[in-house]
Amino acid sequence: MRIAVVSLLLAASAALTAFSVLAYDLFKPGRDTVPLVICTSGLWLLFALAVVLLRGVRGRAVVVLILAGSVGIGAAAMVGPPNTSTDSARYAWDGIVATAGISPYAYTPADDRLDALRPDWLFPAPELTAAGDLVCVGERIQTALKSESDEILCSALNRTGVPTIYPPAAEIFFAGVRAVTGPDAEYWPLQLTGLLLSVGTTVMLLVGMRRRGIDQRFAALWAWCPLVATEAVTNSHIDMLGVVFTLSAVFLVTGRRYWSGGIALGAAIATKLIPVLAAPAMLRRQGWKVAVAAVATFLLLYVPYVLTTGIGVLGYLPGYLSEEGYEDGTRFALLSLVAPGGSAVIVAGVLLFVIAVLVIWKTDPDQPWLGQLVMIGSALLILSPRYSWYALLLLPFIALSGRWEWLLVPMALTLRLLVPSIPLTRVAIATAIVVIVIMSIHRARPEVARRLFRPIRTAPIRPNPAPAPSSPSTFPPSPPSQPSQPSPSSPASPSSPASPPSPPDASPGG
Repeated sequence: MRIAVVSLLLAASAALTAFSVLAYDLFKPGRDTVPLVICTSGLWLLFALAVVLLRGVRGRAVVVLILAGSVGIGAAAMVGPPNTSTDSARYAWDGIVATAGISPYAYTPADDRLDALRPDWLFPAPELTAAGDLVCVGERIQTALKSESDEILCSALNRTGVPTIYPPAAEIFFAGVRAVTGPDAEYWPLQLTGLLLSVGTTVMLLVGMRRRGIDQRFAALWAWCPLVATEAVTNSHIDMLGVVFTLSAVFLVTGRRYWSGGIALGAAIATKLIPVLAAPAMLRRQGWKVAVAAVATFLLLYVPYVLTTGIGVLGYLPGYLSEEGYEDGTRFALLSLVAPGGSAVIVAGVLLFVIAVLVIWKTDPDQPWLGQLVMIGSALLILSPRYSWYALLLLPFIALSGRWEWLLVPMALTLRLLVPSIPLTRVAIATAIVVIVIMSIHRARPEVARRLFRPIRTAPIRPNPAPAPSSPSTFPPSPPSQPSQPSPSSPASPSSPASPPSPPDASPGG
């Protein structure tokens, strides 16, 4: 019965995902975002219900449902063009330029010298009005001017007057996609690769969890999450490729393949920079190998572009940081209340440094995902970006650790994207922080103080046994009513991941 109910919820989620893609977007003039907010809330509600009911499913049906939901919801997200972001248009253009043998860092999209490369779906011709004026038509189309001739340029890209911001691994990916599909294929190639990467991540989580004794039901926290369908598939954000590289690095490093893990980490950072937040938790053991391999990979990927473009490989990154308010502190939703102006940048830097040091000190090197969850999640709460897709990197570590309360972080960022209100953002982020702190204390009691001030031992930890098919998972996991004392051979640390939940008729697991 539960299998049927979960299947119906997943089908409803896929249908609602397709409807939201076709019916709503953020590009219409005078748009009303309330219907999109309601639709998005419905998707999160269906997601929560499906995950809760999955606890009653046993055996192979768990894996089948998780994979089916990952494929079905992701495929539904491909039914229409991007609806909340125009970034994938820039990805396509960078790929088109690169396949023509030109460095994407060398010229801005508005440069007259690139006229021969412009496909109509990215750069439609302006239309002549009755008054004899040339205008750009289309809800995704922006009006710009070419850099030399000052002719009107209609473009589906944002920021046509600045060079690309994306690092080299991302540019190689864009070029690879366009080398296969050519310049005339519109949004579907990147949506398809986003679907393949998201489903591949689901498979990686299921296999990694099985090998490490983690309840595979937690993989649904990634596979069915509305954020994955929306931002990895519909809007095709390159962050998805960074997630794949980062998760690969985690599994390689925990498998004691430090050089390979470092290479994967370097590729992740050379995709979107944010995966550097996952690095501190992987430095506890043989960290120098991971660091050297990551830095070497990152630099090597930049070499071809530096040789052709020089300092231009920095692209629009400095301008982007200034535009987003990270230089003067205006972007920090909560910190700006206590540290106005540029002082917020200093406070944020100090907080992130302290958290990184604590993560390196406390993380279990065999199970680093809780440390990565804390590092990435804390950075998102402190920096409070207005782009919800940055939280894609957080989701695999929510799944691996089983800490469902951290889902409030992507929910808060999604709300910020759809309803750009600073007071509302502050309430959402503050609520997320309060719930996360309460749940963390609840899980760790009554030894919170002792664990906080005791460094973790480096003795190997035996992986938790995989739950028996007859013992369904509980969601969310709860701490035991009478916690047992840690054994001498197993370090008691708040960085230890949530244990697989106990059956409903037993004391709930912590």
